[in-house]
Amino acid sequence: MSLTYEIGDKVDSLNGVYVYYNGNVGNVEGRSLTEDGYNLGLKYQCVEFVKRYYFEALNHKMPDSYGHAKDFFNVQLEDGLLNEQRNLKQFTNPSLKKPAINDLVVYSGTLVNQYGHVAIISNVFEHEIEIIQQNPGTFGSSRKRIGLFYKDGKWKIDHSQIIGWLRK
Repeated sequence: MSLTYEIGDKVDSLNGVYVYYNGNVGNVEGRSLTEDGYNLGLKYQCVEFVKRYYFEALNHKMPDSYGHAKDFFNVQLEDGLLNEQRNLKQFTNPSLKKPAINDLVVYSGTLVNQYGHVAIISNVFEHEIEIIQQNPGTFGSSRKRIGLFYKDGKWKIDHSQIIGWLRK
């Protein structure tokens, strides 16, 4: 990603929904709402992109429209059950179900980023997935490939912070 971007510039898109540049991961430019008042999240953060994508491209509103990225995943649920807060099916990493295009990938929080991260699977290949993300950091890319493998009857996204994925 180039340093020539200004905060709010379009840097990528998936199915007509834009990814905006946010600069530093902690930058906040106010709250983004739909015309009917549905909360999409803080402008140019990762949560705002995935919720805007699900709203615009998949016609989906989450019953709980608030929460940090890591809060999208309910650690109390077993693999394949409905996450009622998001009204999406939830899969643990690893899972019996293979990740699919349009699934939300949820990252746990860390010492450096206590809020976690969310992205959307934009492509699935034999041995990897491609994600599209907003707010990957000043020098991060909106697209990233991550290893995927099948072992002992389960699909695993090869990233220690990815706790699972959600599907409409």
